[in-house]
Amino acid sequence: MAKRSKRYRAAAAKIERTRRYSLEEAVRTIAAGDGPAKFDETVELAAKLGVDPRQADQNVRGTVVLPHGTGKSVRVLVLAKGDKAREATEAGADHVGADDVIKRIQEEQWLEFDTAIATPDMMGAVGRLGKILGPRGLMPNPKVGTVTFDVGKAVREAKAGKVEFRVEKAGIVHVPIGKRSFGTERLLENAHALLTSLLRAKPAAAKGNYLQSVALSTTMGPAVRIDPVAVRATA
Repeated sequence: MAKRSKRYRAAAAKIERTRRYSLEEAVRTIAAGDGPAKFDETVELAAKLGVDPRQADQNVRGTVVLPHGTGKSVRVLVLAKGDKAREATEAGADHVGADDVIKRIQEEQWLEFDTAIATPDMMGAVGRLGKILGPRGLMPNPKVGTVTFDVGKAVREAKAGKVEFRVEKAGIVHVPIGKRSFGTERLLENAHALLTSLLRAKPAAAKGNYLQSVALSTTMGPAVRIDPVAVRATA
């Protein structure tokens, strides 16, 4: 087992491991005091869902625009032509192109972007990038709003802090909700937005206890466990 740093142990000592905190208490604990890292750590929310991701009708996936963003600068690529390409540029997209960019990704493995948006008429060509973009989570998808003719709105949302959540094989969702420096209020509002979206995304086929456990943690810090019953009552 890896040896924990003195700063980590000091942070862990302030957390009651057997206790299930309220969401507000957990956020306050995470935001307060010195963490185990000397940089502005990312705060992540993890939730264990009562679903079987192997079943198509129990796959949980969606997006949410965090009220205060993630604290990360997002590089946006838009694959579009003509007026839609100009709309994307005016909205603040970092890279805009069509067949030329697709060719560059294919031949040079160019991946200098965090989010890819495409207009529906481009998807025939974009589909050739599936093996490159798919494993990296960069493939445009209409289910999460990245295949759309409203490219201006999609770019602005991505820049504002739109994040995607998707359940993993073990039934867990991991999503960044900001930086420690955001403070309690902004982190709490971001956490509420995410949890509300997760609860709304509950599949009709999911039976029993949907939100089984929730925890907050920082990049290098210990997790604070949250009472899922309280979350369901307030989200």
